[in-house]
Amino acid sequence: PSPLPPRPPPRLSSRPRRLHGGAAAGVGMGESSSPISVILVSSGSRGNKLLFRFPFQRGPESPAAQTGKPRSRYAVNSLGDPVEDPDGDARFSDVILATILATKSDMCGKKFELKIDNVRFVGHPTLLQHAFGQISKTDPSPKREMPTMILFNVVFALRATADPSVISCLHNLSRRIAIVLQHEERRCQYLTREAKLILAIQDEVSAMSETTDGPQSPFLHILPKCKLARDLKEAYDSLCTTGVVQLHINNWLEVSFCLPHKIHNVAAAASRFIPPEAIEKSLKAIRPYHSLLLLKDERSLLAELPLDCSPALVRIIRTTSAVKNLQQLAQDADLALLQVFQLAAHLVYWGKAIVIYPLCENNVYMLSPNASICLYSPLAEEFSCQFPGHDLPSILSKFSLPVSLSEFKNPLAPPVQETQLIQMVVWMLQHRLLVQLHTYACLMVPPKEEDSRPKAEEVPFATRVGGRSLGTPSALSFGSPTSSDDLTLTSPSMENSSTELLPGGDSPVNKRMTENLLTSLSEHEREAILSLPAAHNPEDLRMFARLLHYFRGRHHLEEIMYNENMRRSHLLTLFDKFRSVLVVTNHEDPVISVFQSLQK
Repeated sequence: PSPLPPRPPPRLSSRPRRLHGGAAAGVGMGESSSPISVILVSSGSRGNKLLFRFPFQRGPESPAAQTGKPRSRYAVNSLGDPVEDPDGDARFSDVILATILATKSDMCGKKFELKIDNVRFVGHPTLLQHAFGQISKTDPSPKREMPTMILFNVVFALRATADPSVISCLHNLSRRIAIVLQHEERRCQYLTREAKLILAIQDEVSAMSETTDGPQSPFLHILPKCKLARDLKEAYDSLCTTGVVQLHINNWLEVSFCLPHKIHNVAAAASRFIPPEAIEKSLKAIRPYHSLLLLKDERSLLAELPLDCSPALVRIIRTTSAVKNLQQLAQDADLALLQVFQLAAHLVYWGKAIVIYPLCENNVYMLSPNASICLYSPLAEEFSCQFPGHDLPSILSKFSLPVSLSEFKNPLAPPVQETQLIQMVVWMLQHRLLVQLHTYACLMVPPKEEDSRPKAEEVPFATRVGGRSLGTPSALSFGSPTSSDDLTLTSPSMENSSTELLPGGDSPVNKRMTENLLTSLSEHEREAILSLPAAHNPEDLRMFARLLHYFRGRHHLEEIMYNENMRRSHLLTLFDKFRSVLVVTNHEDPVISVFQSLQK
């Protein structure tokens, strides 16, 4: 007899997994920072209940409805249906989720985190029992029944490999929603009413499934009837798309949340993001000489603000300008500088603004490595609509190499042309097409010929030169720049160092002061500096010694100008006189560069 033909391999259906929730669910499942689902469970006199989950499967496609036997997630489905996503939570039935996510009372008020296979559940279980005796006697509700719910838990399901910062952020959102629900339960028993409605719908759908062909998902019927379910769905959809959650629980209390991993996304790869720790570190490094650049126009940004927002925030948005630093902004808005720092950090964290250096003619810009230079890109079309008669590729080509804005200035051109140039630069900065380069100086004395090898025990210059603290000043004397070259902003260091600038000639006091400032240098470094022709001028040598702690490559030119109340021309002249021992470089400011490679 002829041998039997080989058995064909089982065919897998190409039909995608059907989730009720539209495109948002598909988008969220493909990104590591997006949650897999949101789940609401409760525990009370009726036991542990899963009140709502989203996204949910339709009843006939649920694996629990097909068979009661546990299946391996690696098994091939002989019916031709696709295997469930191993990273999803669909393989967990409602009963199992209610059992594992409804914690004991001892775990309430704490972070809840549970990892099962490739799924990590994060929530903040909250106790309701303690609020029973705190019901106000003046409550206008006609009937006040004793709630049967003991605790509840709003849980977000994530991939087990999710970044710890994502886990921390979603726990924060769960805690905020829990606090609002607890408040509304104490005020008007909102959670109890919603839970009764959900359980009634579940019982009704369960009874209907006995008379129909198969089970149906109760959550499909819950969504149009339950406000709380729609709020949780909206939170999930927002986390998967924009990362900004704006909820009004019970149409009364607002829950505002920002997932920085969605807003501050690296343009080079959609799966990469800037950690919140790096964002917070950069926000703490904001200085009074920085400026705030809004990413939207004033009218659109004000329309997005809640009705009860801070009036100071509205004042900042209306007063800020790309040519105005934060110290000037504080003066014009009549606010304390510390409050301006806090509001600026708030706008940057929420992706409404970025930190830049104020626009002036000495600023040096170049094309960002992440800029889109396609001829027919959407940005090019938007630029042509915004600035008729100009095309984006031609403008960007002028910034292929580092160029100063002063090179575009034409004394014979009308003022309108300069205004349009500023507007175009602002537009390109808003869309992260340009990066600004700053000038840094680092002390580097040529080694001697006989000891060209560096000694192992030699301490680096950055360690030897302690210098003064360059933190954010706690008390500032206000001033304003008169021109782009004359950045004369008064700083607290001037009160202590202004006497050093007084012309005292070659007096013994000045000599002793200069020698004390140079004591942090090695003998070879002191000899190399003192042998320069510029060192024979006591004023230049004293100025160089006073600025010595800046010459380690960490403080750019504009920062030195602000802290020491110096003109740009004076500082550049000093760099030129001591160019034999100074290495001058140009690169981005680390505080600003964090936000330069972001995806718009």
